[in-house]
Amino acid sequence: MKSSQRISDLRAMSLDQLQEELVKLKKEQFNLRFQRATGQLENSARVRVVRRDIARIQTTATAKRSTADKA
Repeated sequence: MKSSQRISDLRAMSLDQLQEELVKLKKEQFNLRFQRATGQLENSARVRVVRRDIARIQTTATAKRSTADKA
């Protein structure tokens, strides 16, 4: 996934799909941090995009869990 996730796309995903996406983004975030530390990072803006995508997924997953608990 190279572009930022739209919130409507995230809401359409199941909790399992959100978790898988979160794992992918966490791996990418680690790789970007490693590249930055070694001076190989070319697109520094990607770090910010990935961090925000992680936050979006975590927020959406929390909202889905809370509505599932209430139902």
